[in-house]
Amino acid sequence: MLKNLTALCVLAAFALPVSTALAQTAAAPASAAQTGEAPVSAAVTPPAPAPAAAPKRCDFALTLQSDEIFEHKKSVQLSVLNDKGKERIDNEVIAKLANCAKVDLIVVSGHTDLSASHAQAQKLSEKNADAVVAYLASKGLSAPMDTMGMGKTQQIKACDDKLPKAKLAECLAPNRRIVVEGRGLAK
Repeated sequence: MLKNLTALCVLAAFALPVSTALAQTAAAPASAAQTGEAPVSAAVTPPAPAPAAAPKRCDFALTLQSDEIFEHKKSVQLSVLNDKGKERIDNEVIAKLANCAKVDLIVVSGHTDLSASHAQAQKLSEKNADAVVAYLASKGLSAPMDTMGMGKTQQIKACDDKLPKAKLAECLAPNRRIVVEGRGLAK
């Protein structure tokens, strides 16, 4: 008898919430029909707010051919920006930076070709990158700037070593370059 009573209690515990929910559901339309009101539907939860849009970036990378923008003074081992170089930096780098609300970092990397020794190529690539950063600073850019001399480690064009010297220099020209990268938030 105790087993039957326990089973009956368990059944009643499960049946009561189900029967109560059924009774409430059945009663809602009847009472709405009696009052002449439209039935009330279940409350709709508003959709979750859309995540905030990521801030727009003003990141860019620009490659400048070093033969076009530098006058190399071999006797004093200096890299001097020529007028064309200054104009290109003004029009292609500073103009892009004007679209930034905040500049996080400017990285300038210098690259050379295979024609010089490793030590000479490294020194020249560093001097070229330093010259661009110095020019940017002279234009009032106060963002953090870093330079990297890549020397002849990242060649983008291979040429036949058996070409005459002038043709080889012309073929290797794409390897002599300055890459200016900017990272920041757009206006």
